[in-house]
Amino acid sequence: MPRIKLTLEYDGRGFVGWQRQENGLSVQEVLEAAIAGYCGAACPTFASGRTDAGVHALGQVAHFDLPRDDPPETVRAALNYHLKPHAVSVLAAEVAAEDFHARFSCLGRSYLYRIVNRPAPLALDAGRAWWVPKPLDAEAMHEAAQVLVGRHDFTSFRAAACQSKSPLKTLDSLEVTRVGEVVEIRTAARSFLHHQVRNMVGTLHLVGAGKWTADDMRAALAARDRAAAGPTAPSAGLYFVEARY
Repeated sequence: MPRIKLTLEYDGRGFVGWQRQENGLSVQEVLEAAIAGYCGAACPTFASGRTDAGVHALGQVAHFDLPRDDPPETVRAALNYHLKPHAVSVLAAEVAAEDFHARFSCLGRSYLYRIVNRPAPLALDAGRAWWVPKPLDAEAMHEAAQVLVGRHDFTSFRAAACQSKSPLKTLDSLEVTRVGEVVEIRTAARSFLHHQVRNMVGTLHLVGAGKWTADDMRAALAARDRAAAGPTAPSAGLYFVEARY
């Protein structure tokens, strides 16, 4: 029974997130249905990270144990056939070591957040970016973002429903760049707290809008109080980019 590692991309719109839930359709549910349709058996899947409702993925990693010995190329083609018409695609399938675990073997995760910063509303990027019509200072956002890099207590950027045992996390990088009308925020860490990325982005938006400075960001971090930081950015702009092993 080979362990199969999958690399997936998906459009988070229309899903309640990665994990199965009673209140709607999840990415995990449609993937497990595709596996069952392919091999005729129920196979639980495990992912490198649980994306929230509306959050997209460019390189989500998941694994499952396949009760037959088909080539990885066959697995990929079969799953993509059975995933239709859902906006989920298996980019790659490969045989992994028996002790590989998509979540617990992961050494690092990275995310991208996209803000389209222009007066005109979104047409092609609707649901795939955060539309901010007023000008943002990306350089000021990048400067303030460096306050968060390193090991800190991220209570101020943690969702109330976060189940992590500790608010201490080490943020490896947080970069803000502008490419034309798009402001890209990229971040990497071993793991993140629930809503941490979206809460950091929502706070950086205050800096870009000229309402906050890097010192305000530093004070928010030190407060260890969710009410001290900015609002949660919309899920539409967030992408799970990569899991590192």
